[in-house]
Amino acid sequence: MILLGIDIGTSGCKITAIDECGHILDEGFAEYETSHPQPGWAEEDPEDWCVAVRGILAGLKERGTVDFADIAAIALDGSTHNAVLLDGEMKVVRPTIMWTDQRAVAESAELNGVHGEAVFGTAYQMAAPTWTLPQMLWLQRHEPDALARTSHVMFVKDYVRYRLTGEWCTDTIEAQGTLFFDMARKQWSPELCGLAGIPLDILPPLVSPTDVVGKVTAGGAAEFGLPVGIPVVCGCSDSAVEGYAAGAVEPGSCILKLATAGNVNVMTDRPVPHPKTLTYSHVVPGMWYTVAATNTAARAQRWFRDHFCAAELAEAERTGRSVYAIMDDEAAQSPLGADGLFFHPYLQGERAPYWDPQLRASFVGATMRHTHADFVRALLEGVVFSLRDCFRTVEEMGLPVTEFRLIGGGAKSALWTQIVADVFGYPIIVPQGCDASFGSALLAGVGVGVFADERSAVQQCLKEGDPVSPAPERHARYQKLTSLYYRIHDVLADVYHDLGTL
Repeated sequence: MILLGIDIGTSGCKITAIDECGHILDEGFAEYETSHPQPGWAEEDPEDWCVAVRGILAGLKERGTVDFADIAAIALDGSTHNAVLLDGEMKVVRPTIMWTDQRAVAESAELNGVHGEAVFGTAYQMAAPTWTLPQMLWLQRHEPDALARTSHVMFVKDYVRYRLTGEWCTDTIEAQGTLFFDMARKQWSPELCGLAGIPLDILPPLVSPTDVVGKVTAGGAAEFGLPVGIPVVCGCSDSAVEGYAAGAVEPGSCILKLATAGNVNVMTDRPVPHPKTLTYSHVVPGMWYTVAATNTAARAQRWFRDHFCAAELAEAERTGRSVYAIMDDEAAQSPLGADGLFFHPYLQGERAPYWDPQLRASFVGATMRHTHADFVRALLEGVVFSLRDCFRTVEEMGLPVTEFRLIGGGAKSALWTQIVADVFGYPIIVPQGCDASFGSALLAGVGVGVFADERSAVQQCLKEGDPVSPAPERHARYQKLTSLYYRIHDVLADVYHDLGTL
């Protein structure tokens, strides 16, 4: 029996096939591009997601490690806040505005200034450019023809699932990522939709993440190379499912995420809305989690790789090693603190704790003695400092934290993991072989009855390595550096704002 999890992330797609014991049978990954047609904008072509899924599935089939006839169920997850607009013939109207997009600054400020109490009281979130509501309000004002042509709204995973099954729906966790959802009533809010002039009937029907919502159709089978009739489970947002997959299924567990974005997610037994955080319900019924997030984490590393690591990319091509492993080796040659060089990862503005789309990334403190290795290490450290900055909000809220679990592509780096432990000053648990696609595979099993419930699936399938412990002397040093990191932000924030007016 095989369970298939499909993760449509911000930067790429990963598919994982597992058995009922959680053993990974095979997995594949493919990147796709995010376009930036104007500064601060971020858009993706939904067709690219489908191309990636097709390519990965073809690779699994070619390797022969997964017998597609044995696939018992499929579930999908995806990055959230991203509305796919479709016309009456289910054709994509325009590229999807991604959650990293910052164009809806004015709309967000207006929503908070005029309707802030109603928005926060209903949706448990403050408006920011990352949310679908301000994005749709921007479209209403700048591209009204696009909205006039829109008959159906989907979200990332839902669009790919529609191509598989022909069914149109979304789950209640995904809906929470729109700012159109009434958290208390668990339904779309006519009042919030009205703020952007969005008719309720263009929003998808709501289901639970573990509901079977369809089967692979003949058309889906032909497009993706899968057998007809495989049950397809709805799934949910990548943020919800990846924390679940990592074993954060009890209050007090804290997820630290080093992926495209960086997250600090604290599990709770009730919703705890706060103006500086995001609030979502958990995959496990009755649980919630609070999110403080930085916009750019491993995405900053990829950006640096693409623009400043030609030699490392060439070495990776020549040797077959991962370019990130080569970059880690280089960073390890730089001392703790990168010899006084700091990086602030505000490449797409910033969310927690500042919620400031005008912030800009910067390297600060460079001198003639600094080397390429120092810049690589400063980037790794700067992203972790940003996570620690997010955690300050969690501390201000007084949320209890009993453990830290590190997830995301950055968790594969022993150096980056050690930096996390040393900056936070706590042991870091690194679950093995778990990510969003693994979590979706577990949800697929829950949906078709392979597992009794969500917690049982994790308890049966999750594997963990030994915790990575901090060194007291390194933690003490990082505490001083983290304070400097905060001060640099405070001093430069006004400069970044002025840059944004140029």
